[in-house]
Amino acid sequence: MGIQNGIAKGNVLEDLLEKAGGCAVVDGGFATQLERHGAVINDPLWSALCLIKDPHLITKVHLEYLEAGADVIVTSSYQATIPGFLSRGLSMEEAESLLTKSVKIAAETRDKFWASVKWKPENNHNRALIAASIGSYGAYLADGSEYSGNYGPTVTLEKLKDFHRRRLQVLVQAGPDLLAFETIPNKLEAQACVELLEEERVDIPSWICFSSVDGENAPSGESFEDCLRVINKSTRVCAVGINCAPPHFVLSLIQTFKELTGKAIVVYPNSGEIWDGIAKRWLPSKCFDDEKFELFATKWRDAGAKLIGGCCRTTPSTVRRVSRVLKEKK
Repeated sequence: MGIQNGIAKGNVLEDLLEKAGGCAVVDGGFATQLERHGAVINDPLWSALCLIKDPHLITKVHLEYLEAGADVIVTSSYQATIPGFLSRGLSMEEAESLLTKSVKIAAETRDKFWASVKWKPENNHNRALIAASIGSYGAYLADGSEYSGNYGPTVTLEKLKDFHRRRLQVLVQAGPDLLAFETIPNKLEAQACVELLEEERVDIPSWICFSSVDGENAPSGESFEDCLRVINKSTRVCAVGINCAPPHFVLSLIQTFKELTGKAIVVYPNSGEIWDGIAKRWLPSKCFDDEKFELFATKWRDAGAKLIGGCCRTTPSTVRRVSRVLKEKK
């Protein structure tokens, strides 16, 4: 099945980077902000639960990040999987409709926001791109394995492709500008993503982001050299990077990635707190506040990152500081 959606997608990311002065701003923590607005998401579906129960809160959070200066907003589909929805008693049609809805909400919010600011003389926003989030297999399992890469001996390359395939098809058909494969913990799943993009002939630019628990390797313990070797062969993956890793790892990881790939580098770390996937809670640890994010955003850009944002426990306030410091150099 060739998924092209009838839209020329080729250079949208390059165009955005040029308009943003060489470094664009990605949004921040989604579930964090949903919870601040009263959403109860202690659930295997996590933030995707709001697609069912509180879609208006998704709109609200997207708008907050757009107002904060995000050039890319990521959809609420990270933990939205067809098996996950089916396990809640939804039909296949309903599950696919919710995936489509995640892109439509983001796009409608972006379009409405852009219409309200694009003609204002003081406007310093870019028309944001919509990145459809595709969480790792470990995110679906909701057992913390996206931070260990340990999927067990029964999880094969073909099983991972089968797991991601229909979700990818539905999200692409919904018409996002980008695809964001997030918190990939091992080489096997990176390879599955790359092969799937090729098999489905996806023309929408994609990025693949790994997490890291030691600041040197993928969570599985595999080297990023091995992981990126798989990705570098793909012409359909336009950017690679790190998400939901502690921010104090990011600078050295950017330097490592610069040596290993010619693709654009995207980084959106968490606040530095540690997620306990078993207890389902955040553990206190070395943290970055908004001021530190602002300080390090320029260091990350100068080291070679082309897209910078935040992940869990970061907020629109974080993104506003990052956007301000990056855009004042334009």
